[in-house]
Amino acid sequence: MFLGLRTVVYQVDDLEKATKWYAKALGVEPYFDEPFYVGFDIGGFELGLHPGTEGIRKGNNVAVYWGVENIGSAYAHLLDMGAEENEPIRDVGGDIKVATFLDPFGNLLGIIENPHFREGGR
Repeated sequence: MFLGLRTVVYQVDDLEKATKWYAKALGVEPYFDEPFYVGFDIGGFELGLHPGTEGIRKGNNVAVYWGVENIGSAYAHLLDMGAEENEPIRDVGGDIKVATFLDPFGNLLGIIENPHFREGGR
């Protein structure tokens, strides 16, 4: 029934600023850019930005990890982009490394270097 992770949506209080930040941080432009929603295609998965924070607190507690080839360079890039370290790079076993940040909009952003996971699924 379930097909796998497709979309992660972050609520943001400034859609234009968030769109620019994520376009620069991810190195891609959105494929869908409207005043009510912005969508980025990141390796076949979608990062969505939704303008509106009414009824929710700033940021989230969901840990979503985006795959990276080199966690050290991705880590440095996100810090350079103004993300705030939440958890430093750590080896969680099996040569898998993770780190988390808070983006400038209060959302938890995770990165993972997993040499066991290959594009196309396991």
